[in-house]
Amino acid sequence: MVKKRKVISEINVVPYIDVMLVLLIIFMVTAPLLTQGIKVELPKAGADPIADSSSLAPLILSVNAQGELYINVGDDEDKPKDAESIISRTRAVLASQPSTMILVKADRQVPYGNVVGAMVLLQRGGAKNIGFVTDPLESYPVPD
Repeated sequence: MVKKRKVISEINVVPYIDVMLVLLIIFMVTAPLLTQGIKVELPKAGADPIADSSSLAPLILSVNAQGELYINVGDDEDKPKDAESIISRTRAVLASQPSTMILVKADRQVPYGNVVGAMVLLQRGGAKNIGFVTDPLESYPVPD
């Protein structure tokens, strides 16, 4: 007597689980690398000034040549501020006036890392869009 084999009609999911685990590991490794950049829009030569449609004064964070931070909010605008003061003042301004323009004004001699550090403080205070204050293009020599 010959025994007939029954056809198994089940799907073997083990290879799919292996592929999913490999993809999970790849995404876990690459995801932190994607979020560490700072999105910037490079300016064009001779760009027009930003038209301020609001009547609110912008919040300006200044970085001098020595790397000291100044913010134009509060009574003591001419004194350097620490990181916590910058964050708390930014939060206070944005809580009361969310449409306030946020600008960074940095000296030409300030290292790029200091400017990025100042921007991080503004972001911790709740700023989403940050602009830069610059001089008009005519004041700088154009390289050949």
